[in-house]
Amino acid sequence: MTAAALAASALAMVSATVAGAPAQATPVPADPPGQVRLSDEDTITRWATAVAPGRVYTAPSSRARRIGRLRFTTEDGYPEVYVVLSRYRDAHGTEWLRVRVPRRPNNTTGWVAGRALSDLRVVHTKVVVNRRTLRLTLYDRGRRIFRAPVGVGKPSTPTPAGTFWVREKFRVRGNPLYGSRALGTAAYSNTLTDWPGGGIIGLHGTSEPGLIPGRPSHGCVRLRNRDIVRLYALTPVGTPVVIE
Repeated sequence: MTAAALAASALAMVSATVAGAPAQATPVPADPPGQVRLSDEDTITRWATAVAPGRVYTAPSSRARRIGRLRFTTEDGYPEVYVVLSRYRDAHGTEWLRVRVPRRPNNTTGWVAGRALSDLRVVHTKVVVNRRTLRLTLYDRGRRIFRAPVGVGKPSTPTPAGTFWVREKFRVRGNPLYGSRALGTAAYSNTLTDWPGGGIIGLHGTSEPGLIPGRPSHGCVRLRNRDIVRLYALTPVGTPVVIE
């Protein structure tokens, strides 16, 4: 066979291989068209807990990059809470839910298979913490129902900004530093916080009410004890917490 014939044969083999190769699947975008919004995190927020092991992906596809796993409990042993932002059903009929993920870095979102989460629950409340005015405001369906002065993080241990949520609520016993009530959030500090174990930003009472309003904390949001009792009663788990 001549050199020209060999070249032609090789070219034909390459062409046949390319033609017969399976087409590459188009990557699913992290924010795909057709998703249904489930939470505006203002007047309506839906949340769920994990009911089965599940991975968290950057896009609604098991071929997307994995960024973590669902967990069943918080660091304090309460059921872990995931705010559900939207729903998407892929070409195979699989339901995917976009969730806020309690982890560092703050404000991480990802996609999980819907079957891994519980039925969705709904809240209509929102907490806003203003670090400039040192005020906390609680809204219900957009209407202000509670307001109180707060203490936030020192400049060296700031309270982080972002959109978070209440993951757990519990009564505090035997430690007056935190008052009688506490709400754990999904905000994490890069420095030590007042929260047991460090790292988690909580809303809690105080044994030093004279420092409120102010910037006395290691990152947590402190309220006077009568105010944390009121906030605790009015704020359900799953409530968005906006720190601005």
